[in-house]
Amino acid sequence: MKKIIVSFAIISALIIGCKSSTKSNDAKTLTVTLEPKSNSTVTGTATFTEKNGKVTFTAKIAGLQPGVHAIHIHEKSDCTSADGSSAGGHWNPTFKKHGKWGVGEYHKGDIGNFTADEKGNGTISMTTDEWAIGGDDETKNILGKGLIVHQGADDFTTQPTGNAGGRVACAGIIK
Repeated sequence: MKKIIVSFAIISALIIGCKSSTKSNDAKTLTVTLEPKSNSTVTGTATFTEKNGKVTFTAKIAGLQPGVHAIHIHEKSDCTSADGSSAGGHWNPTFKKHGKWGVGEYHKGDIGNFTADEKGNGTISMTTDEWAIGGDDETKNILGKGLIVHQGADDFTTQPTGNAGGRVACAGIIK
């Protein structure tokens, strides 16, 4: 009788363990739509996919002036103002200096620069374990924040914004 009970307990533990493992591998995906700001014609989408503790971010943007542009996560998902200023400043839950992602100090919202081609189209992609789609860790949770595309390039030095110019597109990172 003991062998049967022990075997049942082991099998039950394996089944429960497998269910937990499968659940953690499920991907969460959130796609947001960028809307024009500051009298621009910039539009696009950004997709955040969380899997195995990492978030992959991909943005596809159109209507830009050819050249280098910055993209950042900002404090609020509020895109109601005409110039995008209602999204607040860069998302910086760890109170670091503005900088280049992965080099020295940087805001969790300091995604970086991307290049728009001669037709005004640009893409950017990155993967990080410093973000999460939801959850209790507010230093990682991107929900309720805003995504801003800037008119110019981030210089990675000027505090606290990188001197990237006006806000030409905005999206709330909300479900």
